[in-house]
Amino acid sequence: MNQIIIRVPDMQSAHCQARVSKAVKAIAGAEVQQVEAGVITVAYKSNKDDIIAAIEQAGYSVLPE
Repeated sequence: MNQIIIRVPDMQSAHCQARVSKAVKAIAGAEVQQVEAGVITVAYKSNKDDIIAAIEQAGYSVLPE
């Protein structure tokens, strides 16, 4: 499995963290490892672009790696 750390500056509250986690967990082959204010760590077998797209579709911006 690959791992990616994604910076999501809009994800500050527990509600936002839960919403982003749910969006990522919906992707087959993606596993949320850690969620903190502004950062999510994901292990994945799928395409990382799909993970980023899911976060953006949930209404959050993603900073470049």
